[in-house]
Amino acid sequence: MSEKPTNPVRLLVVDDHTLFRRGLIALLSQDVRFEVVAEAGDIGEALRCAERSPPDLILLDNHLPGVLGVEGIATLKDAVAGVRVLMLTVSENENDLAKALRAGADGYLLKTVELDHLAEYIVKVMEGESVVSPEMMSKLVAVFRAEGVAAPVAPGVQGGEGGTPDGAAPGLAASGKSEGIALLSAREREILALIAHGNSNKMIARELHIAETTVKIHVQHILRKLQLTSRVQAAVYATGCSLG
Repeated sequence: MSEKPTNPVRLLVVDDHTLFRRGLIALLSQDVRFEVVAEAGDIGEALRCAERSPPDLILLDNHLPGVLGVEGIATLKDAVAGVRVLMLTVSENENDLAKALRAGADGYLLKTVELDHLAEYIVKVMEGESVVSPEMMSKLVAVFRAEGVAAPVAPGVQGGEGGTPDGAAPGLAASGKSEGIALLSAREREILALIAHGNSNKMIARELHIAETTVKIHVQHILRKLQLTSRVQAAVYATGCSLG
């Protein structure tokens, strides 16, 4: 068995369903990469817990009593400097998804996610990536395409600095999407298509039978060439282009 990391990710689990919350905590506690420092059933309790034992990442349900999870994101982030917030909810509503990202959520996952994938997503968020359940990616794309803007990138999320005030990336605002795609290699277009389907770097590596580090390099090149600042923006961009 591997030794416990010197600095495991400190987690605060916020969910009003006690059985689900306790079960999730029990499972996450078996992973040496994580330390569950507190649990809460609503936003008020979450704030008190966060102030007593500041977490690195908050797993946050949306349908909470009193204040909804999406409405408490900004307050939680104000209470703990640098904390990441990862939504873990049953809500498949595209408006909840959009509100969560606009409020500063670092990811949005459905409770149907497999435990090993959840652990992987937590690590990715702590590395600065934005994550969205594959099932929600098409809804994410639809809601922001309808508004004519890219998905917002919250402060603290990978690439969050330097974006336009409304969250739209220069590459998405430009009319020459086809010219942007032309800058990508065949492999980069292939990876961009997989990003649009919500695949993580590890999933893409398995699909294409290449190293995960190679995928990371390709993703960096894609974002730079398309003048984008996050994987979520890349997914939105890809839906308006022909990648064939």
